[in-house]
Amino acid sequence: MERFKKSRILQVNVLYLSLGLLLFFLGSIVQSKEIYSGLLITEYIIILLPNLIYLKLTGIPLKQSLRLNKISLKQAWYIIWITIFSYPVAIFLNTLVITILSFFGEMVPSSVPIPENLGLYFLSIFIIALSPGICEEIMFRGTIMNAYEDIGKKKAILFSAILFGLFHLNLQNFAGPTFLGLIFGIIVYKTNSIYSSILGHTLNNGLAMTIGYFGMKEQSQAIDVPAYEIPYQTQMLILLAVLSIFAICSLIILIKLIKKLPKGEGGIQQDIQLRETNILHYIPIIGIIILFIIINIKYLFL
Repeated sequence: MERFKKSRILQVNVLYLSLGLLLFFLGSIVQSKEIYSGLLITEYIIILLPNLIYLKLTGIPLKQSLRLNKISLKQAWYIIWITIFSYPVAIFLNTLVITILSFFGEMVPSSVPIPENLGLYFLSIFIIALSPGICEEIMFRGTIMNAYEDIGKKKAILFSAILFGLFHLNLQNFAGPTFLGLIFGIIVYKTNSIYSSILGHTLNNGLAMTIGYFGMKEQSQAIDVPAYEIPYQTQMLILLAVLSIFAICSLIILIKLIKKLPKGEGGIQQDIQLRETNILHYIPIIGIIILFIIINIKYLFL
């Protein structure tokens, strides 16, 4: 078991590459057949199950490796507001990338379904909000961040966030998740509980689903009126300017909220044993980066 623990970064990087390939090939197939059941298979079979098996094989108790520690109501209250004020910043970052890409080619719309009725809305909250909140957080703020602690906690937060953004395999949806990954990593370390990031991730996805659902309802009820046609790039620049104001204000509040977030028992401890790594440990990540580039090169040639 000791040998198994010594090369944890290499092991989780191999796991990450394997699951990224499964996500791209198998996940896309099952989701194309039926999106909701496909997403359930993706989250629980492709993502969650292999991570739990890996964590079991390490011999480290799940309570320790996943930080399965309770959070207080006060911590949960702060996490809710941290997530709410993180959302405008993430939206701004994604919009910034989309605006830049719009000058190179046509944007491909998101494949995430917007529910058409109240029943599908509640189903989507479970499948698209809660399930990723559990499964993806166990992978990124659990398996990966725990392993990357071997090179320091700050680097663990940063690397797990970048890998989280890459795992979406979508350039349009890379900057926002990476930023959220940073926030989720910070609150997990501060509260010493993965329940913090599960709550934040679930709430973030739920916010996006709720805004999409009610926004679509309002749009369907709107009366068409004649309007001057504004070029798409101009629309995006105007939207970006408006979002930047909200993002700056939200970021200021967000920083204050994170500072005031009550620490959990053992939160933000730095007394960890650092382990040596070499470039070979990170080769699997290059595989995902290459896949990411191949998938997203289309934005430059549409």
